[in-house]
Amino acid sequence: MNTKTTDSPQLKRTLGPLMLWGLGVGYVISGMYFGWNLGLEKGGTLGLAVATFFIIIMYLAFTFSYTELACAIPKAGGAFDYALRALGKNWGFLGGMAQNIEFIFAPPAIAFAIGAYLNIFIPSVSILLIAVIAYLVFTGLNIYGVRAAASFELVITVIAVLELLIFAGAAMPHFEWQNLTHNPLPNGWAGAFAAIPFAIWFFLAIEGVANVAEETVNPQRNVLIGFGSAILTLVILCILTFSSAVGINGWESIVFPSAGAEASDSPLPLAMAHAVGESHILYHLVTSIGLFGLVASFHGIILAAGRATFEFGREGFAPAALGKVNKRFHTPANALVFNMGVGVVALLTGKTGEIITIACFGALTLYIVSMVSLLVLRQKEPDLERPFKVPLYPFAPIVALVIASVALVAITVYNFQLALIYVGILVVSFGWFKWAK
Repeated sequence: MNTKTTDSPQLKRTLGPLMLWGLGVGYVISGMYFGWNLGLEKGGTLGLAVATFFIIIMYLAFTFSYTELACAIPKAGGAFDYALRALGKNWGFLGGMAQNIEFIFAPPAIAFAIGAYLNIFIPSVSILLIAVIAYLVFTGLNIYGVRAAASFELVITVIAVLELLIFAGAAMPHFEWQNLTHNPLPNGWAGAFAAIPFAIWFFLAIEGVANVAEETVNPQRNVLIGFGSAILTLVILCILTFSSAVGINGWESIVFPSAGAEASDSPLPLAMAHAVGESHILYHLVTSIGLFGLVASFHGIILAAGRATFEFGREGFAPAALGKVNKRFHTPANALVFNMGVGVVALLTGKTGEIITIACFGALTLYIVSMVSLLVLRQKEPDLERPFKVPLYPFAPIVALVIASVALVAITVYNFQLALIYVGILVVSFGWFKWAK
């Protein structure tokens, strides 16, 4: 195995709290625009609402617990670095690999959604080609420089947030409470467990803020501000989007475009069509600006994924070439290109729903390993400088740990074949890791 590289340039510290807020919200915000409504088919309004309630609790507890780790150990590897320090190389590898799977597998699903969206306007260009072009463009932007990438992310994130607020404002005059209570649990309480991956999709990848801690000015202060403001913004947007979209005409109308049709990935345009009609300017506004939400998450997760893979290579857990910083741009160019290659291969499968679920497996494993790392480090290194300590310790990390563990069991039960694929990726990669040492 290659050992840690020490002769390459260092990452630049250029990010402040506003940029971190933009990244944190941007990583996640596509989950408000598409995908979450598929959980309504599984659990109905009540089933998805209950699943989302517990997932919100998990993410609040997790985010502030993870912030303690990010401020104490501000390195690009995030969960990988925390687990490596707390639990040793084997668990460090597991945490890092889970993080890589989450961050590398989420962008292909979003790229496919971008391709499908733009294909409506330019049907002569295939969905797959648009998705591949998107990968090339945004990987190139990330290679060019983190400040340029983060500035772009901030702009499109602000636009995407404003669009969600406009949608909620336009929807509320048409809101009726009985639409939230109609057929609330179509598949019984089992449906609430089946809806968990789609509740997670509301917040998936918020932890990517930690992966740019090494490029943040005064990370011990600014990571807390960026993380905290991002998760609170996302919780508010989640509640607004969920309630206003379903409240217009019931959950079936934002899942199925028509009777007997396949489930749609476009809940907000469907909701607006019922509220104001397809000819109204608000419908076209929601439909057109919705692309910004997809681009924000796609671009942002590519950025975080590059840092996670870079750290894996820099610490000798993957080929050393992945752990090198580009001398001209001071960005992890090799890692970004590698991740793009894997993402394009995943795109070719055409299995976006399955790709999302595999990303959720990685995320939940990351959350579990990270919370265990926090608990262990409190005992193992009580004198470690911790500029921020999670409130309600140890209650907060334990709550996050328990909910993440239950969620992991639930999505394994309902997606057993995908669970086997996920475990297979971990086993094969771990075998390579041990053999190559």
